[in-house]
Amino acid sequence: MIRLALLRHGHTAWNRAGRIQGRSDIPLDDQARAELRGYALPEDWRRAELWSSPLMRAAETAELVAGRKPHVAPELTEMNWGEWEGLHGADLKASPDSGFRDIEDWGWDYRPPGGETPAEVWSRVEPWLNGLTQDSLAVSHIGIMRMILARAHGWDFNGPPPFRVKRNRLFVVEISRGSLLPWPEPVRLLREDAS
Repeated sequence: MIRLALLRHGHTAWNRAGRIQGRSDIPLDDQARAELRGYALPEDWRRAELWSSPLMRAAETAELVAGRKPHVAPELTEMNWGEWEGLHGADLKASPDSGFRDIEDWGWDYRPPGGETPAEVWSRVEPWLNGLTQDSLAVSHIGIMRMILARAHGWDFNGPPPFRVKRNRLFVVEISRGSLLPWPEPVRLLREDAS
């Protein structure tokens, strides 16, 4: 059995503005950098193999929290939102003709125009997961975390999600023979002065 802890990257200017980032390589903002410098990994995660998405917001989050450079896994790149990248989610939601849906109405085959479906994201993430050989920590994106946690919880993007992805928390799944078992509660990062 291998444990995988998932951590969402820190805030960017686009996060704070409600813009869809997807694969756009938006950096952390200064406030996020300052906040992340104040966190540390819990003791039992400090020696885990460290991974991140190649996008700078994830790689920098990993380095700030763990104090070392991560291995980069292209499979952890955020979901491709196609033509909607850079747009405001609230504007798309307010437009009945946009085709935008809330996550509880996606299903595995929901596709933003020119983007990826959750099923396609899972098909690139699953082989990476199954290739892990030791306890690992991956800093990535809310979309990637949702795919992994959806599989672990048996949720099919239909109805309210059984988890809520928050920042500065490790969402842990146990991987055993291709199956995923989620921990019931996330693990909080430590405040640097408490580590």
